[in-house]
This record gives sequence, structure tokens and C-alpha cells, in this order.
Amino acid sequence: MSDVIVIGGGLAGLFNAILLNRAGLKVTVIEKKTYPMHRVCGEYISNEVIPFLSSLDIDLNELNVARINRLEVTAASGTKLSQKLDLGGFGLSRFTFDNFLYRKALAEGVNFLVGTRVEDIRFAGEQFEVVTPGQTLTAPLAIGSFGKRSNLDQKLQRPFFYKRSPYLAVKFHLQMDFPTDLIQLNNYKDGYCGVSKTDGDRYCMCYMAHRDDLRKYGTLQALEENVIRKNPYLDEIFRNAKFLLDKPEVINEISFEKKAPVDNHIFMSGDTAGMIAPLCGNGMTMAIHSAKILSEKIVTHYKSGSFSPEKRTNLEQDYTQSWNKQFAQRLWVGRQLQRLFGNDNMTAITLNTLGHLPSVAQYLISKTHGQPFA
Repeated sequence: MSDVIVIGGGLAGLFNAILLNRAGLKVTVIEKKTYPMHRVCGEYISNEVIPFLSSLDIDLNELNVARINRLEVTAASGTKLSQKLDLGGFGLSRFTFDNFLYRKALAEGVNFLVGTRVEDIRFAGEQFEVVTPGQTLTAPLAIGSFGKRSNLDQKLQRPFFYKRSPYLAVKFHLQMDFPTDLIQLNNYKDGYCGVSKTDGDRYCMCYMAHRDDLRKYGTLQALEENVIRKNPYLDEIFRNAKFLLDKPEVINEISFEKKAPVDNHIFMSGDTAGMIAPLCGNGMTMAIHSAKILSEKIVTHYKSGSFSPEKRTNLEQDYTQSWNKQFAQRLWVGRQLQRLFGNDNMTAITLNTLGHLPSVAQYLISKTHGQPFA
């Protein structure tokens, strides 16, 4: 029996596991895939996480990250906004980072069930029962870090799951001639695409598009040719880059609806608790920070053994308040910014306006990021 079962071994799940294990709790992580793995992700992390990573003895130089300090936002018309990133960030692939954290957690004593799908999760008598093929695990606490959208969301009847989202996301790895210190956000009809350097000699290209456009053109390749490559900056990349993955990573129905940080007594972390619009480029950072907040709250309120309903309620309220204080405004700003893009004319007008108001552009960028934390 564990103290905590973590469902999903992405960034939020792995950081929760490491932190809780170091605090003396018995942790089991259940991950449906096997490491190393690719995930749909822009693979950019804000420098606000660096003090925290340093406190865990994670040396970014050993991971060969790309240091990023410039932003470009482009429109299909060719209009471009260039902005220095005061805080900056770094590029690191999920293939590298998740596997690194998995190996670290494993070496420190975290129990893993990889290649294992969670079929159901039930709460009764102050205990969770987590059902996998062939066995049922129990624990007083459960953390949901199963990503942007999962069958478990439906099992738990989470409201956002029933509000159909029209967006899909696609991620490639590339080799190409492109600045190593730049993250570029390229807009087109109904979507946008982020491009930036990751570790090694690879670049990440992750785009979001509308389901209706995919239906209209039938295939991803036709969608790219008729919609995405209408942006000249992206057309150049598609013409000249070397595509490295056998096939792209794809996820459907990406939702930006509000989610509850605690649902059915499960503590949600990372994208499972709330997803920022990808054009803000800060989802990985939020996943890491949310794991830190949740782990600290659990350590404060929970002691191995008995866990009363009153203590559980206090923990749930404390985490919810802390999560909202840290992330609710950031998510709201991301949703508002997203409305300014996706329409060719609106995007061009927005970029031209912000180009003449650099202080406003910098202010908006700052509102999608947090402060450095340790």
C-alpha cells in the first residue's frame, strides 16, 4: 500500500513523485506509456523554474538545453513582432526531460508501473482504489496528472470533458537552420505554431489547428499545405527542414475550459488541473510549479497512516486556494490573448499595434509567466 498513487508520469507526476518520496512518503506512479517517449508539447520552459531545479540538484547544462531569450510572433500576411524576453527560458524535449526525471525518481525509490493503463478510480472510506488490468491498488491520496484529456476525465464526469473542443495539436522534431535563442509563434487561420530549439541538434515544431479545417482537407499534409503553410515563415520551414520523427505526435480535442484543481477528492496537477493557451508557451513551467505547490501542501497536511475527513477537507481547500492564487489569472490572460489570434486580419492588426507599443507587449508576456521560485 502506498501513501500516494500518482496517475500519469509526465512532468507534474514525476515532480510530485520525487518531492513526496523525498519527504518520506511511499509513492507509486502509474504511466500508460514506457520511457523514453515523445509527447505533444511546445518544449519551452520559462527560466522561473531554474532556482527550483537547482534545489533538486538538476543541472541544465548536463541536459544540453537551448537558452532562449528572443520571441517573434508572425502573421500569415508576413507581419512580424520581435520582442526580447526579459526573463527568458530554455528548450528541452520531453523525450529527454521526462526520461531523466523517471530515472532520477526510480533511483531514489519511487515505485513505477509503466506501460499500465488505469481503468477506473474509486474513493470510499477515505481510501482510493485505482484499478489497472490485473490488480487494484489502494492509497489514502491520489494525484491526477494524466494530461490534457483522458478517458479518466470521462470516468470522473469532469464538466469540461463534455464541452467538445474543436482543436487538435501536432508535434514534430526537426533539424534545420534556425536561431538557437529564438522562440517563434507563427499564426494562420484558426491556429498557430510554435518553433524553438530543444536539447541536442533538434528543434520542436508544435502546431494547433481547427478540427473543421482538418475535415475540409482530409489529411494533416493537406491541412498543412492549405492552411498552415499560408504563413510564409512556416512555409520556409516545411520546405527546408528535415523531419525526424517517423510520424508526428497528435492529440485531439485540446480544451482550454476551466478545470477544478481537486475533483472527486483527486488532486489534479499540471495540464490535468488547467491548461494555458499554447501561444503563451508556459505549460511545462506551470506543470512543474503546480507539482511543487501540491507536494508542499500534502507534506504539510498529511502524515502516513490515518487521514481524517477533516484533514482531507483542509488539504483540498488549501491546495485549491494556492493553485488559484498562482495560476487562475495566468490562465485567464492566456484565454484572452488567444482571442486576438487565429484570424489573419486580427492577428496582423494586433502585431502592428503591439509593435508600436513595446511596453504593452512586454507587459502581456509577463502576465503569462510567474516569478522565479525555489
